[in-house]
Formats: sequence, C-alpha cells, structure tokens
Amino acid sequence: MSGAAFVLAFTAAWLHAGGNVFLGRRREPEAAVALMLLVGVVAFAPVAALTWRVEAGAIPYIVASAILELGYFAFLAAAYRAADVGLVYPVARGSAPVLALLGAVVLLGDSTSAGQIAGVVAVTVGILLVCGVGVADASSDRGGVALALATAVFIAGYTLVDKEGLQHAAPIPYIELVLIGPAFVYGAFVARTRGTAALRGEATPRLALVGLLLFATYVLVLLALREAPAASVSAVRETSVVIATVLAALTAHQRLRRDRLAGASLVALGVALVALAGS
Repeated sequence: MSGAAFVLAFTAAWLHAGGNVFLGRRREPEAAVALMLLVGVVAFAPVAALTWRVEAGAIPYIVASAILELGYFAFLAAAYRAADVGLVYPVARGSAPVLALLGAVVLLGDSTSAGQIAGVVAVTVGILLVCGVGVADASSDRGGVALALATAVFIAGYTLVDKEGLQHAAPIPYIELVLIGPAFVYGAFVARTRGTAALRGEATPRLALVGLLLFATYVLVLLALREAPAASVSAVRETSVVIATVLAALTAHQRLRRDRLAGASLVALGVALVALAGS
C-alpha cells in the first residue's frame, strides 16, 4: 500500500469518525443527519455533473441502494438518540463488513477463508466487549445496540449493491444519484415528525462543514482505491472504529472504559482480517 493511499484512507477514517461523533452528540440527531445529507448532495452536485458517466444498467442498483441508504440514515439517527456514539459506531461499522461477507457467501456464492472466519470471531467478541456484556448497566443500552445492528444490515446491503452498481457508473455521479432521494425524503420525514424548529436549531455553519467533510470521505476512499487494493484501503478505513470510540469519550469528558476500547480495537482488527484475508 502506497503512502498516498494510506494517508487518503486514514484521513477518511478520521473525518468519518469525527463527523459521526459530532452527529451523535447533537440534541436533534435526526435533524442533524437530514441537514448533513442535504448539504452534501447540494454541494457535490456540480462535481457529479463534471464527472458524469451513468449507464442505464446502473439504474436498478441506484434505486436499490437509495432505499437501503434511506434505511441506514434513519436507523443511524435513531440509534444516536437511543445510545452514545462510543457504543453505536463500533457496533454498526464493525458488524457491517461481517454481514456483507455473510451476504456475499449466501447470496452470491462467494467462498470464505480461515482468516475471514477469524475476523468474524474477533468482530463478534469485540462487539460483546463494546456492548458491555457483564457490565451492570449494559441492559440500558439494548435499544441502542438493536438499532446499531439494524443500521449495520443496511450498510452491508448497500455495500453489496454498490459493488455491482459502480461497474455501470462513475463513482461520484453514482453516489450523488443514490443520495438525492434519501436526502429529500428523510428531510421531509424529519420536518414532519420532529418539526421545522428542530431543523432550524441544527442549521449551523459547523454542521454544514461536517456534512461536506462526511460526503468528502466518499471521495477520499475512492481516490485511495485508485492507489491501493480494496482490502488494504478497507483495513485502514476501519480504524475509524477505534478513533470514534476515543473521540466519543474525550468529547463527553468521560473516562474511556477499557473494555470498550479493547472491544473497538478487536472490531477494527477483525474487520481488517475480513478485508485482507479476502483479497
């Protein structure tokens, strides 16, 4: 893996982790996610137009991915309302590659390896540690864990769909078309359920910047993929699981629980094993 690819993927990891910590700590996470989506879609529309290449064969994948992305954002925001980022992010991001691997094996007939199985075990143990199994107050987080796992299902789903869809379109126009529908549908849903006051309350320059940075992580990862194998990029990218866990504790001025840090580290290691063993 080249130094440039590592920097791109590692920067994407920091931006994604930091952006999610910011979103997870908002008073109105649903409104924050909705506005972030709208900002990203509007800001990157000119870039999509300049790099336009979308074949007709991409349309079914764009539609399917848009539905899955809508579910992802809705469940992610709900999870951030129910539990803290240090729990939700590692569970959602760590479970997704494992579920995508299982989906590829079951639905697409792909084979698996001993390294990938070891990665699945590491992710599972790591998630149990993050969830605080054996900790007295862990039961209070069950709702957040359930929503995070549901979020992971949608991540795994659009990952499998996009892998095929990107064969028929340039990456940025593809992502733009995928996210336009969810941005406006979810925005309208939040306005109706949480009220326009919630949207106005979260409409700050800082949130707009976060929306741009989170959308930019897509671009950074795509640039990294031009320089290095997908497995290597994915392994570096998922260091965001550990980064988010540490940042969540620091921004909340809380003591970083050792079991949660160990669990997040195991999740990141497991994801790396799943990615690298499958290359």
